[in-house]
Amino acid sequence: MQGAAILQRVNAVQQGQRGALMPWAAVMFGLGVGLYFALPVEPGIAGYGAAGAIFAIGIALLIWRREVLGPLGIALALMALGLSVAGWRAHSVAGPVIDFRYYGPIEGRIVGIDRSASDAIRLTLDNVRLDDVRNTPLRVRIALHGEQGYIDPEPGAVVMTTGHLSRPGGAAEPGGFDFQRHAWFQSLGGVGYVRAPVVLLAAPEDGATPLFHLRMRISQAIQGQIGGQPGAFAAAVLTGDRSGLEQGPVQDMRDANIAHLLAISGLHVGLLTGFIYGAVRFILALIPPVALRYPIRKWAAVAALASGAFYLALSGGNVATERAFIQVAVMFTAVLLDRRAITLRSVAIAAIIVLARRPETLMSPGFQMSFAATTALVAVFTGLRGVTWMQGWPSWGKWLFALVTSSVVAGVATAPFAAAHFNRIAVYGLAANLVTVPVMGSVVIPCAVLAVMLLPFGLSWVAFAIMEQGLIWILAVAHWIADLPGAVDWVASPPGAILAMIALGAIGMCLWEGRGRWLAALPVVAGLLLWQVSERPSLLVAESGGLVGQMTEQGRALSRERGDGFVAGIWLENDGDPEGQEAAAARIAWSEDGAGQSIDLGPLSLWHGTGRAAAREADRACAAHDIIVLNNTPEDPGPMLQEAAAQTLARLSRSTPGAGAARADQSGPCLIFSPRILAQSGAVAISLHEGALHFDTARAHQGQRLWSPQ
Repeated sequence: MQGAAILQRVNAVQQGQRGALMPWAAVMFGLGVGLYFALPVEPGIAGYGAAGAIFAIGIALLIWRREVLGPLGIALALMALGLSVAGWRAHSVAGPVIDFRYYGPIEGRIVGIDRSASDAIRLTLDNVRLDDVRNTPLRVRIALHGEQGYIDPEPGAVVMTTGHLSRPGGAAEPGGFDFQRHAWFQSLGGVGYVRAPVVLLAAPEDGATPLFHLRMRISQAIQGQIGGQPGAFAAAVLTGDRSGLEQGPVQDMRDANIAHLLAISGLHVGLLTGFIYGAVRFILALIPPVALRYPIRKWAAVAALASGAFYLALSGGNVATERAFIQVAVMFTAVLLDRRAITLRSVAIAAIIVLARRPETLMSPGFQMSFAATTALVAVFTGLRGVTWMQGWPSWGKWLFALVTSSVVAGVATAPFAAAHFNRIAVYGLAANLVTVPVMGSVVIPCAVLAVMLLPFGLSWVAFAIMEQGLIWILAVAHWIADLPGAVDWVASPPGAILAMIALGAIGMCLWEGRGRWLAALPVVAGLLLWQVSERPSLLVAESGGLVGQMTEQGRALSRERGDGFVAGIWLENDGDPEGQEAAAARIAWSEDGAGQSIDLGPLSLWHGTGRAAAREADRACAAHDIIVLNNTPEDPGPMLQEAAAQTLARLSRSTPGAGAARADQSGPCLIFSPRILAQSGAVAISLHEGALHFDTARAHQGQRLWSPQ
């Protein structure tokens, strides 16, 4: 009897959600994908068998009690399907990964051109050839340093140089961004740099990488018409090619919270297809015989859909562009079928398609921010659809209200993700969006379409000239706002579980029908409160052994002012610290000690040494300190260092992610973190509680996955 009452209660709840359950399908599929990436070990036959069994149970529930247990059955089936699809994708992109430091000739075909964080041009190569390497990676990526300029990098060109390659690095700290996982899904088996000139071996073949070649040719043509950074901005907006953008303007746009204008996303695709739709429909309406006899609205929808498809292909199809196109496709398909165009169902369909094609995008800030903004906007404007208090407003008032509301809603929806991934909140972001987004929509995008239309007549320069003024305005606003005092608030990174809690709560607020949706605000509030009280690791050790950072009252004090700059930047950003490495290294904490430096950790002490001289002092340092960190392994370690290494490995092997880190009282020889040990553990976080050491390692968070070092 009690079971029947429970079923009746479940049926009553889902009846209240009738017509609003479809968007939850994307959530369940995404939870399955997220579960795959959260697993500590790679699923084997037994794991996928269990997923298959859950899928079968879900289908059985759907068939057995469709009305009452059908939604639960579909949810189970979708979660199992999401996990399985993610696993299939991970295996399908598998490729060899370099497991040593390679230096020698590098040959390959250019399939990607972008810029590194240091503003260096980077080339992604396939058809790779390396000297005396048994398992050659499918792709490698090299940053170009030193004297270059002997070739103009061109898609499809075969090039050769001499440089350094190594395995993609792991997370800069335990629980941080896993670059090895990111590289795995890009089939990047090696990353590195070159200082030798890059030379051309063969020009691009006819028909090779045609879309990439067309994209770069259009980008060069645009930058030929619009010079400087406005031209690079135009190329990024219209083709997705960001190789011409310098870090300065990009950083300004991030600090002003208008970096989304650089990404070809819903704003750009929506503006482009909307402009095409309106223009075609307007032109056809001027021809009475056509307008009165034929469905010109549907013809305009087909034209807009075709333009969106071309834009997607030309831009390279990143997550935001793909999501935007799918939503546009659903919207214009609804127009063709005389259905409502913009609903949460279209967002859900887009999410399922994106995740089915590339499940790894779930972990990316692009996916999270793009769908957060879109879901919130559709939910809010759907709720405003029936309001009557705006009916007497003038058109400009409604337009201004929509602009302000969309900017506020999108800003609030993406703020937690932007703060978690980029550790900053743009204080004046709303103002920046209000004065730049209208320019993008009314000047930049229409002029881009007009330029294409005027191209056959040789008059595209007219449209580009007007477009340039809009781009100059946007860049000027970004620079001005970024330079304002207090333009950016820095935020420390939260544990991953907190962001997931906030995201799921926000999804519930958007998708749930009725007053119950406000209960979903509880995990959002709880997540934000937990974020405020969460603590950063007190001491961090880089995977290379070349940098150590101890948290102090002034912020994290780094052991070196140069070296491992990328890792230093990530640590400080995750701390919510705006200072650079040199300033962080100047904080009073470290003392000179022979060939290295030492720091007190309460009752214990740590010594950090770099270079061969420090490695030769390892015995002395081990006798004088409790923990030593080296970036060079001692050539002939004595019995004390051998025992220290064995003890360190034993303790690290007991570490588990987060609060369950291994606890060990310090006794016997020192603990040593050398490159050989750190290669197995990855970056290490060390804390001291009640006289005992606690360890947390990047490898423990990563688990035994396909992309983990074997």
